[in-house]
Amino acid sequence: MNKLPLLFTGILIAFGASWLGLVAYPVSNLGHLQPLDDEDTAGYFPPSVSGLAVAGQKVYASAGCVYCHSQQVRLDPTSTDIAKKLGVRQTVPRDYIREKTAFLGKRRIGQDLSNVGARISDANALHQYLYEPATVTPWGKMPSYRYLYKTTKVVSQPSADAIQGLKGPHAPPAGYEVIPTEDAKALVAYLLSLNKNYPLPESPEPTAK
Repeated sequence: MNKLPLLFTGILIAFGASWLGLVAYPVSNLGHLQPLDDEDTAGYFPPSVSGLAVAGQKVYASAGCVYCHSQQVRLDPTSTDIAKKLGVRQTVPRDYIREKTAFLGKRRIGQDLSNVGARISDANALHQYLYEPATVTPWGKMPSYRYLYKTTKVVSQPSADAIQGLKGPHAPPAGYEVIPTEDAKALVAYLLSLNKNYPLPESPEPTAK
């Protein structure tokens, strides 16, 4: 019983230190960050997620993309992110201030997606990859997201939404087509919106050595 005050004090110190490290310190250092008003482009950086991409964020989270894909371009002595053209600069805290959830990633098994929208502009290509990844990267480990698509019979004429150029064992048979669901469209819209290659003063593009 005589040790209860000491135990209670230890618990208070532990919780206090955790609060300072996880709440107070980040807020004091990052809470002042605001979007940057760029007079040259008459835009605000980072831009806010809008339109169908907002719903796509939720699909991205529920599909578990965060477990294999990061959204942070690294710049350190061991990183080759810039050389691999995953981005033109390192990502910094300001890049995430307008995101309700920052999908930094659990691990990086697949490519970093911070700027996938700058590398790929073709929605059909992304749909192809989500539907049958093995036909695009046979060596990859990405699972198929065919559950986000519907195979339907062509009636009268093909749908404008049908995925073009599908190959592999799950390509639709003659007279059928693969149509993306609303979730698939939203996910692709979100991926196409990912582009952090805008300029920020605290993260200039590295100069060649």
